[in-house]
Amino acid sequence: MKDLNCGYCAGGALLDQFGIPICHLSVSDLILFKEQSHPGRCIVAYQDHVSELVDLSEEERNAFFADVARAAKAIHAAFHPDKVNYGAYGDTGCHLHFHLVPKYRDGYEWGGVFAMNPGETFRTQEEYAQLIEQIKANL
Repeated sequence: MKDLNCGYCAGGALLDQFGIPICHLSVSDLILFKEQSHPGRCIVAYQDHVSELVDLSEEERNAFFADVARAAKAIHAAFHPDKVNYGAYGDTGCHLHFHLVPKYRDGYEWGGVFAMNPGETFRTQEEYAQLIEQIKANL
């Protein structure tokens, strides 16, 4: 089931406001977050428009978390963060997704909670393409 008012479901201009599709995983989509204060930040969005983990069967939930782990491994391999923070929000956009936020000891917001969208660091199309290729090479 899809919601055409949801950026994760509809893609296109709605998704383009904040992310760039990387690829489809087993039950989710991997998206590069355009705001890159945390180099390598991505989103793993479940393939269907569900709001909560409890809306998934055990099999679907396990597959979703396997996708989250696969994406996190790729981020670790590509960017070598000291830690990846995981955020699952959705108060306004009720589509199950996780933010994977690489944190670096000498970097932005180390030791604190990451900002949802600091709006400070954006890249060129070429730089986004390079980040995506680094992630894809490690999936």
